[in-house]
Amino acid sequence: MLWGAGSAITGVLLMLTVARPRRSPLLFHFALQTAAWGAVELALAANGTRALALRDLSAATRLDRFLWLNVGLDAGYVGVGITIALSAWLLARRIGGIGAGVAVVVQGLALLLLDTRFLLFLERSV
Repeated sequence: MLWGAGSAITGVLLMLTVARPRRSPLLFHFALQTAAWGAVELALAANGTRALALRDLSAATRLDRFLWLNVGLDAGYVGVGITIALSAWLLARRIGGIGAGVAVVVQGLALLLLDTRFLLFLERSV
């Protein structure tokens, strides 16, 4: 929840203060992606807190499988972000696309780190 809230707030603050589409398309699209990812992450984390009270084997198994799925998706986000940034640079020379791609890479790496750490914690506690 902290990462989602921090990303959403940071993205919005960047857009309101320094990131203007015409002045800095790279920073604007980075801020826009950061805010959007943060809002989605915050919503998913808030929804996930409802299931914290369930502490049976079935819930633990679902959590483990969900985290493994997320680790795979997180690695995919990194790949997609790199592809967006490289395509924007090499094919179209669009600075905004580079900013959006870099933001997706940052979010994907952070989520990969968080989900992997949680998985390792769960593995040690079993």
